[in-house]
Amino acid sequence: MSNPPIPVITIDGPTASGKGTVAQRVAQHLGFHYLDSGALYRLTALSVMRRDISLDDEHALAKAAEHLHCHFNGAHIFLANEDVSNDIRVETVGNLASKIAAIPTVRQALYGLQLSFRQHPGLVADGRDMGTVIFPHAGLKVFLTASVEARALRRYKQLIDKGFSANMEDLSKDLTERDARDSNRSSAPLKAAEAAYLLDTSAMTADQAVAQVLEWYAAAKALHAQSE
Repeated sequence: MSNPPIPVITIDGPTASGKGTVAQRVAQHLGFHYLDSGALYRLTALSVMRRDISLDDEHALAKAAEHLHCHFNGAHIFLANEDVSNDIRVETVGNLASKIAAIPTVRQALYGLQLSFRQHPGLVADGRDMGTVIFPHAGLKVFLTASVEARALRRYKQLIDKGFSANMEDLSKDLTERDARDSNRSSAPLKAAEAAYLLDTSAMTADQAVAQVLEWYAAAKALHAQSE
């Protein structure tokens, strides 16, 4: 008898929509592994910045992604053996990550690494193409979004809490530009996966969003059990 497939929940959405917080809490509640795919692109961006690799050197960018030595330990993210959890969250790194994420060879270089996170007892993966490209057969797909105003305010609070300076007008502009770049890129554009549940968190708390995702997962699990 073959082993049952490892369950996967994908939570996609634009920057600062709250998908990371929701995905982490859902994973914790279910006892699943968690993949922050956006962190992989941010880690690549940080590596590229430190090595002064040009955005025009597509081959070098892909190599940097392919040989990314990173690991996750709870909320801490390491590049080699250095904790870069805060370093990858600054806006310059985020903007560069969005630009290199539009390069198909970089996305391909990170493809296998992302798949490797699917381990027992299950995985919650958040990003922009988790449900459309990386895990198209996930048992539950969620597309989580929020207004630019709500996302800019969340991002502002995150940066201030971490001790970084921030400006609401600049953040709103950056988010709008990043949304356009992510949605219009030719490789794995940001969009809701087929059959994904849409969740607008503009007026929701994180707890409410988590509860909704868990409710959808319980329903999907029950439906799957009935079909067996």
